[in-house]
Amino acid sequence: MPKGCLVITVSGLAGSGTTTLCRNLARHYGFKHIYAGLIFRQMAKEMGMSLQEFQEYAELHPEIDREVDKRQVEAAKECNVVIEGRLAGWMVENADLKIWLDAPIMERAKRVARRENLSVEEAFVRIAEREKGNRKRYLNLYGIDIEDKSIYDLIINTAHWGPDGVFAIVKAAIDHLSPVGDAGVKKKR
Repeated sequence: MPKGCLVITVSGLAGSGTTTLCRNLARHYGFKHIYAGLIFRQMAKEMGMSLQEFQEYAELHPEIDREVDKRQVEAAKECNVVIEGRLAGWMVENADLKIWLDAPIMERAKRVARRENLSVEEAFVRIAEREKGNRKRYLNLYGIDIEDKSIYDLIINTAHWGPDGVFAIVKAAIDHLSPVGDAGVKKKR
């Protein structure tokens, strides 16, 4: 177990494996798991909307995204936390490790289809529409291009490794994290 206070962000598109990785990290290290997608889904349920309806509603109501993001930033003030969300790496600027999980859209559609009991075609269409809407919303709301991966410390194509392999890669990164930045100065939090 790494010593000190770690804040890790895990981001990726639908079906890339972010939730599986975060659950494994939380279980192994005892990290608290903050899940932005769950917050978003809970808010949709509270408003009596489907995820797709709430997605469209959120596009017109920026306070929704701001509330989800605010909760992520607040959670980052805790120690030993893994924060999962599309924008977690952007919102939690001083995270100790920022991870992006990726996979080709057809692979992700197959995973989402299995998880949500849909046809692969239906999952593909939902993912594509959702990602287009999210990208537009993030650009309008924050000026963030979700396709810009330059802020991430570790990018993994999860189509090449199963959940255990992805966990092993991330575990190695966490276990070898240096408490010192590039200039030999302790990172500020």
